[in-house]
Amino acid sequence: MKFKEALGIDVSKKTIDVILHLNSNYHQFENNVKGYKSLLRWVKKQTGLSPGEVLICFEHTGLYSLPLAIFLNEQEILFSMVAALEIKRSLGIVRGKNDKIDAKRIAEYAYLRISQLKPFKLPSTNILRLQKLLSLRERMVKQRAGYMGSIKEYKCMLKQKDYESLFTVHKKMIHYLSKQIDTMEKETLELIEGDEEMSVLYHLMISIKGVGPILASNLLVVTNCFMGFSDGRKFACYAGIAPFEKQSGTSLNIKARVSHFANKKIKSLLNLSASSAIQADPELKAYYQRRVENGKSKMSTLNIVRNKIVHRIFAVIKRGTPYVPLYQHAA
Repeated sequence: MKFKEALGIDVSKKTIDVILHLNSNYHQFENNVKGYKSLLRWVKKQTGLSPGEVLICFEHTGLYSLPLAIFLNEQEILFSMVAALEIKRSLGIVRGKNDKIDAKRIAEYAYLRISQLKPFKLPSTNILRLQKLLSLRERMVKQRAGYMGSIKEYKCMLKQKDYESLFTVHKKMIHYLSKQIDTMEKETLELIEGDEEMSVLYHLMISIKGVGPILASNLLVVTNCFMGFSDGRKFACYAGIAPFEKQSGTSLNIKARVSHFANKKIKSLLNLSASSAIQADPELKAYYQRRVENGKSKMSTLNIVRNKIVHRIFAVIKRGTPYVPLYQHAA
């Protein structure tokens, strides 16, 4: 069915502001199921169109937009959920900001791309659960690192015998957080192993040297079990490890560099993965050492390794068989 109208929605914690593109009719609803039902009745009354004829578009705002996405998915109504930065950059220079204006800009963005925007596929319940577990683990890891950093500073500046209680509390917090992190990791693995699709993909990924449980788990979430990316090149771009050159005439000629528009968490995990791989994988270790000995930059070489790992991941997922190193093939 072709869309005939676009509806922009600005999602807040308690309300959603909506506007239709063609007639600019505006309304505000509660950000709950009651409000969503009122929204559908209002759209029908204002346009005379069925929900399937109106492209519903809103920004990805995490917890605030999730209930709306779940409701529309349950009603089998197609919608598009877009990154806020994508909408912001597409509109060029803009002035003024409030919820109504934001909804209008989203409606304009959607209408201009009414035949191009793909319906958003809501992740499964297990993927959403996995995402929450990983987010909680990440917060606890950061908290633990904060306490560990504080103790390190205290040891340099303070006499431990004079501040025994201070050191004791910090050590107890580190111990407590470490236990909770272990618990989260066990729950994460149990969740993955209990889902057949996730389990298969997870074990394919960790068959690659350098790809550990945390990277593999996060990749399941950000790729939506590899349904969100068709190949490794697109994912490398998303992760910010694909180099792009800048060249124009004779005045601008900058060598290829990675973009700062990236999923920084995935980029960081891939960096750790590459650092591990050049130690554990003979092929990648030899490649890294050879380039460095030839005078190539360590960071650019490490980035190539990151890309190799990404392409290996997508290769084993597409093939459906674990990774087998080249030196084992030769043997």
